[in-house]
This record gives sequence, structure tokens and C-alpha cells, in this order.
Amino acid sequence: MKHFKLFVILVLATMFSFAQEQPATDTSSDADKLAKQLANPIASLISVPFQANIDFGIGPANGTRFVLNIQPVIPLSISEDWNVIARVILPVITQTDVFGESGNQFGLGDALVSSFFSPKAPTSDGLIWGIGPVFLVPTSSDKLLGTEKFGIGPTAVTLKQIGNLTVGALVNHIWSVAGASDRADINNSFFQPFIAQNFPGGYSISLNTELTQSWDYNTTTGTINLIGAKVVKLGKQPAQIAIGPRVPYGNGNTAEWGFRALFILMFPKG
Repeated sequence: MKHFKLFVILVLATMFSFAQEQPATDTSSDADKLAKQLANPIASLISVPFQANIDFGIGPANGTRFVLNIQPVIPLSISEDWNVIARVILPVITQTDVFGESGNQFGLGDALVSSFFSPKAPTSDGLIWGIGPVFLVPTSSDKLLGTEKFGIGPTAVTLKQIGNLTVGALVNHIWSVAGASDRADINNSFFQPFIAQNFPGGYSISLNTELTQSWDYNTTTGTINLIGAKVVKLGKQPAQIAIGPRVPYGNGNTAEWGFRALFILMFPKG
């Protein structure tokens, strides 16, 4: 927990520093363009987000969980008209008493690997979309940090950008097909509608909900996330810093409250 507090202090201090010290060129079209690309999960932009989530008041023992999601996004051109966007989410987790008085665990969680086949150009109506497979890979280092199951299913994303406004949704469904026989099977749907508004100077604010429905066990868990963000420059390296609250909901092993902080490295073409 001490490391997490230090992380949050550093993020807040850096955001304040950039807000006070960035020159007028920070309002350039480059920062605005990058902020708009980041609002699109399947943009032709290499990025490496580090997403930190902290949740409090989980379950009957009032547990806490800190998850650092390392989630590189790599677009690959496969033809004149099509891209494949590869996305990996690898969680590093530290938690205490999340499943009753279960003690402390630290290590890797299960990885989520997605590939979206997406046209390079929007449709005539301005719709941007992608579809492909998603894989749940049992990379967890502790049985309380993962499912010990290998899963597969479809995933899709669709969005529309109207000026500086982005509206869309990402969905997937995963069925377990292999893994430990003594662990629960997976038959889960994930739904993430999102809306983002960009402002001059690389600023943005976004709202999304991340909902997971377990059909076999009739449990619903999710969070509503409100995030304020700013594109900055670390020397010549473009990045985005963001922070905001998380509001948990559902009938599963949910938290009482939490918040999220992000640091995203970007590698634009050219």
C-alpha cells in the first residue's frame, strides 16, 4: 500500500507540474490529435498504457486490491485496407482479504489477449469498427489471483468520432475450454460503453462502465469510471497522464469505492 500511495502522489504531482509549466505549444494540434487517437481503442497508434486501479471495502472482510494493468496496443497493417490491432492486458496484483480473511497475495493475474481486424478507413457514416478473437491465458502466479482456466471467445468494438466527441462500446464473451478441473468454469460477457470529450491542449474527459456478467453463476460486477486526462511531453516522448474515481456496482464480490490512475506512453508514426 505504501508503494501505491507513492505512485498516486507522483501522478498528481506530475499532472500539477505539467499543468503549470507546459508552454503554449502544448495546445498544438499534435497533442489534440494524440488525445483523440487515444479515445479510439483501435486507432493506428502504438501505445503502452500502465493502468493502476485501487479498490477498497471488498467482501465481508473489507479487503483491498491494487491492480496495475500493463496493456500494450500494437496496430499492424496487413493490407492496403485492413489493420490488425493486437492488445494485451497483463495484470500485476496485490490484494489483502479479498475473499474473506484470505490474507495477502501478490503476483501476476490472468492475461487477456485480443486481436481486432479493422478497416483502415471509417464507413461512409463515419463508423469505426473491429472484430476478432479474445483469449484468456492462465498466467496467474497464485490461485487467488486468477481462474486457472484457458478461455476463448469473440470480441468487437465500434465507435464514432464526431468532432472532439467519441462514443462507442467494446464487448467480448469468453468460455473456458481447458484448465484446472477443480476450478469454476467461465461463461462471462464483458460490456464497456464509453464516451470521451477532447478539449484544446490535449485535455480530455471520459466516462465508461466496465461490466462483467457471469451467466453460470448469475453474478454481475462492474465499475463506472470517470477519468480526466492530459497529453504531455517527457522530453520528446509523448505521453498521457490521467486520474479519476471508480464507482463499483453489482451483486458479486464488489468493492465499496476506488479510483484509477493511468500513464500511457505513445509512439506515433513518423
